Amino acid sequence: MEPVFVYGTLKKNQPNNYHLNDTKNGCAVFRSVAVTVNKYSLVISTRFNIPFLLQNEGTGNEIRGEIYDIDTKMLEYLDDFENHPNFYERQKAQVKLPNADIIDCWIYFLPNYPDSYLELQRFDNYDSYGEHGLSYVTRYQRDPDDKLSFPNWKSSN
Repeated sequence: MEPVFVYGTLKKNQPNNYHLNDTKNGCAVFRSVAVTVNKYSLVISTRFNIPFLLQNEGTGNEIRGEIYDIDTKMLEYLDDFENHPNFYERQKAQVKLPNADIIDCWIYFLPNYPDSYLELQRFDNYDSYGEHGLSYVTRYQRDPDDKLSFPNWKSSN
């Protein structure tokens, strides 16, 4: 089992949490709430109000989320779900548990993003139903032909 830190729509009571509970996708066992040791920028953007954790360590906030212990099948499922490595990039990062223990977890970061994302409001905790009014638009709510396009994005190379 591998620990994965989720910060967005996969958390409990969020629109995509059911993916972690579907045993067809593999096994995921909730371990704990946690917070990132380093600061990152968590923003909400696109017409689908997607939460993005920007790969810009040291800028933003310590991010609150949840740790799940997942098996290989679930890791493969999440890699596909998050379009790793073509869109999000899965990397190890340190998170702190409530008892102050620090562990390494897999986290899905957005390495390539428009410079304008650095001007967006930054959050330390994501909630699709939060006061920000930016409710996530799930994949089944979208037009199948409506694809995300990201012109003028930063290159990670």
